[in-house]
Amino acid sequence: MNKKSIFSLILVIVLTISIAFTGCSKDEDAGQTTTTAAESYADGVYFAMDDQYAESGWRSVVTLEVKDGEIVMVDWNAAHKSGGIDKKTSSQEGIYGMVEKGGAVAEWHEQAELVEEYLLETQDPKDIEYKDDEGHTDAIAGVTIHVNDFYALVEKALAKGPVGYGMYKDGTYHAEEAEFSENGWKEMIDVTVISGYITAVNWDPKNTEGESKKALSEDGTYGMVAKGGAQSEWHEQAALVEEDIVENQDLGGYEASDDEGSIDSVAGVSIHVMQIIELLKDVIEMR
Repeated sequence: MNKKSIFSLILVIVLTISIAFTGCSKDEDAGQTTTTAAESYADGVYFAMDDQYAESGWRSVVTLEVKDGEIVMVDWNAAHKSGGIDKKTSSQEGIYGMVEKGGAVAEWHEQAELVEEYLLETQDPKDIEYKDDEGHTDAIAGVTIHVNDFYALVEKALAKGPVGYGMYKDGTYHAEEAEFSENGWKEMIDVTVISGYITAVNWDPKNTEGESKKALSEDGTYGMVAKGGAQSEWHEQAALVEEDIVENQDLGGYEASDDEGSIDSVAGVSIHVMQIIELLKDVIEMR
């Protein structure tokens, strides 16, 4: 075989190998594109909240917005069981006072913003390492608060898919009857709305002396079981109603089962409920 033939053979081999590698590269690129598409998120607004209040009295909530498959907005907040202002607002106004009261490196809302920014950078709720069982991390500079509940809620929200904003206008709502009833009580209820969703409800009537029915029930003074043979104490039944409102969100979905305002839709509840539902419907604003 002459030199020209040998050169031609080598050139054919090189071209064949080159084509083979190019094909593999294209296959790998195609695989990477497919994987990326699978990991992207559907456009829309996502929302999730904790199933219950923490010992501190706060219930964490997370709102996300996705555009073109990427998370472009994150809002980490919390609602208190008292139905007052949200945690981020409380921190911004100096009420929560994590620096003054606890000697923290920064206020809660400032640290929360750093956590939000970190998620926007990573785009992955699993891309976080915790240094202890309480959910603290060294991955985000300037953050000493625990972040595990935030990341758990982000995963929960993304798993549910886009839900949009809720039907109500954000804020804190207080409703109460104009007069005390014949039995000496005035119905009162406080609600917190975040991202359009009812996130906290506090139903707590007061008597003419300003005493809380919930507190009197909790310490046994009201004694609805002992004195009236009820199936459970007033504050326990009120808690079931509060959580049902948070779970269902639709104030228009409640119907009275008698003239006294009882309802049958919440299991374990025999106290009169429609009064506070009607009060809320009068004050809460729609988006």
